[in-house]
Amino acid sequence: METTTQTGTWRELLGRTYAPVAVVLAGGVLMEASNVYLTTSLLPTIVGDIGGAGFYAWTMTAFLVASVISSMLVSRILTTRGSLVAYLLAFGVFGAGSLIAAASPGIGVFLAGRAVQGFGGGLLAGLGYALIQRALPERLWAKGAALVSAMWGVGNLVGPAAGGAFGEVGMWRPAFGILVALAAVLMIVVVRVIPRTERSASSSAVPGVSLVLLTAAVAMVSIASIVPAGLATGLALVVGLGLGAAFVAHERTAKAAVLPRVTFARGTALKWVYLTVGVLAFGIGTEAFIPLFGQELGGLSPLLAGFLGAALSLGWSLSQTVSASANQPGVVRRLLVGGPALLAIGLAAYSALQQHTPPAVVVTLWFVTLFAAGAGIGIAFPHLAVAAFSSVADEEEAAKASAGINTVFLMASAFSAALAGVLVKLGEPSVIDSAHLLLWVFAAAALLGTIPAWRITRSRAVREAGEKQELVL
Repeated sequence: METTTQTGTWRELLGRTYAPVAVVLAGGVLMEASNVYLTTSLLPTIVGDIGGAGFYAWTMTAFLVASVISSMLVSRILTTRGSLVAYLLAFGVFGAGSLIAAASPGIGVFLAGRAVQGFGGGLLAGLGYALIQRALPERLWAKGAALVSAMWGVGNLVGPAAGGAFGEVGMWRPAFGILVALAAVLMIVVVRVIPRTERSASSSAVPGVSLVLLTAAVAMVSIASIVPAGLATGLALVVGLGLGAAFVAHERTAKAAVLPRVTFARGTALKWVYLTVGVLAFGIGTEAFIPLFGQELGGLSPLLAGFLGAALSLGWSLSQTVSASANQPGVVRRLLVGGPALLAIGLAAYSALQQHTPPAVVVTLWFVTLFAAGAGIGIAFPHLAVAAFSSVADEEEAAKASAGINTVFLMASAFSAALAGVLVKLGEPSVIDSAHLLLWVFAAAALLGTIPAWRITRSRAVREAGEKQELVL
């Protein structure tokens, strides 16, 4: 790999030499990011066509659980199979899942397609970051990382726009067909431009037991959303929570674990960092149902409802670009604690504004409150990686601790999507009751997140790092 102190430019990255590589790295992440909002925008149309309203939340849960599993395998596949095979596998699996979804005769096949999509998408997102150092010269690493990260924000716009446009004309299948075509095109580009990496034996074991326990826990919470309300729902939730507790207990002593071993060490703030990340991720669980509420309660078109569903993530994406520049210890502490609080306020305000056939000003406030809720995630999130790094003395362990943030975020998102389905079901048949129950419960959970966020700021290691102004932002 070329080593140089020269600073690369956007013109060089997007020029003839490196543009094809940049397209693959960024394109894979964009497909994963935009697909989330494409699907949520189309879900009311999809369910109206093939049925399965009771499995509404499962479309997100299946995708997220599969993404969690595959994200844990990125480094292993990259090491043992090399970059070319890894990328071809990722795009191939994602395209196959999209094809299954496009051809679905019913909700069962559609869910299977979403799971396959999620597995491929998790690989694409991980590879987009993992190959920056191998596919680009050192002077372009920072620009490459920025480009790949920006795709999550671009997906906030592309997904709802595309999903809403197809939903307007009631044609959801071609939307997934386009994803198949794009995956095929990018596979051709991969063969031509991705640098080949060497293959070797992997030294890390697959955390099989942890993944089984985690998947089973999320599955049981998801089952709670389709069984008859009452005793069966409560039993499924209890079993799901019990499996979640078993996952945590196993992680504390397992040699092959999902979370870094230092998570459970005494005297570290890492567990509080992960709890805060989990709470912030819980806010994302509402997104699958926001387009539905917009159409059913607000009478919005699929296009507008799709953008309403993305308002929360748009607030997250834009606010974190501003928040990341904060480096004064007092400001950072307020952002960490204020993030969950703002998320709670935004969700509670959006819930309070729910009504049938609202006037335009109320619909506008829907966008504003959801954007504010997303901003709560965005103002805190950039500083959580710094807190994770500062909470561990060993450099290698600190890197693992920071990487674990993405893992926890995906796991919490999967749980929150499953729980959202349960709460919406409990509010049926009234859509407005479902909206109130979902949003108030999630707002309360977000408010509780201020407690672990406060504990982060009281951590000795993080406090000392702040006092020395050594926060790396």
